[in-house]
Amino acid sequence: MTSPKPRYIYKLVSSTAPVPESLPEKLPVSDIDSRSGFIHLSTAPQVRNTLHYFFKAEPIVYVLRIEYDYVENDIRWEDPDGNVCGSRGGEGMFPHLYNELKLGKDEIESVAIWKNEGGWDDALKKAESWLV
Repeated sequence: MTSPKPRYIYKLVSSTAPVPESLPEKLPVSDIDSRSGFIHLSTAPQVRNTLHYFFKAEPIVYVLRIEYDYVENDIRWEDPDGNVCGSRGGEGMFPHLYNELKLGKDEIESVAIWKNEGGWDDALKKAESWLV
């Protein structure tokens, strides 16, 4: 686990899988999560590179904020797979949610919609106070 314990962890979701206004009990699972058997998450400091590796060309990304204490018992801290995203040295261990691939209204504290306007830097800057 990272130190100190995070307050929130984040799930980034492509705009091709829109998040409904009213969150359901269980959101659809991404292909990578389905193949892995767990839900890939990021800490606030890891979000920047996750955006650049996996969502570089996306026009919009939904960022789901999850209260860490609520899911802590189902989190495993693991190294990222270098075969999937290349080396991510210096980012530490990533939180992975092992709860039968359930992520929905019970787990998600809030949702932000970020727009890629020539890169993710503007969206990240606007979200500084939310991304904690």
